[in-house]
Amino acid sequence: MAFNRDLLNTNEELVLDLRPHWAQLIPSGAALAGSVVLALLGIVAWGPDGSLGSGVSILLGLLVLACLVWFGWTYLQWTNTNFVLTTDRIITRQGILSKEGIEIPLERVNTVFFRQRFLERLVGAGDLSIESASQTGSTDLSNIRKPSIVQKEIYVQMEANENRKFD
Repeated sequence: MAFNRDLLNTNEELVLDLRPHWAQLIPSGAALAGSVVLALLGIVAWGPDGSLGSGVSILLGLLVLACLVWFGWTYLQWTNTNFVLTTDRIITRQGILSKEGIEIPLERVNTVFFRQRFLERLVGAGDLSIESASQTGSTDLSNIRKPSIVQKEIYVQMEANENRKFD
């Protein structure tokens, strides 16, 4: 879901509205694809004509169902997670049945770190860590798309926000 623009303050503009990188769906998607292939091979190899065949078919069907539920849950988490950068703050929202979020005013942000492992660099994903003057001190965000560009844009908005305050 896109970020609800009704939640923006007066004169606040939306700069980035990101969902986690699609790479978050890879483990559950691969498990689902593998279980479907395994189930098809099991049906061809054992066939439903004997008691062993029907037992294996039931187990393979349960495996496919479990992987489908896992993929569905992962997809729902992916669609219900937002990372938003505005001209005034950084907002994260996540949750399917219950929601949680954090808002960090740009003037409270001290440092923004990003980290990309080798495979994450290949697909353009990574993690951000935002240190701020708050109780928690640091907010870690995973599976951010193009984290180095997001880090740069946060600093650009921090500087623009500070310049607006002096004007």
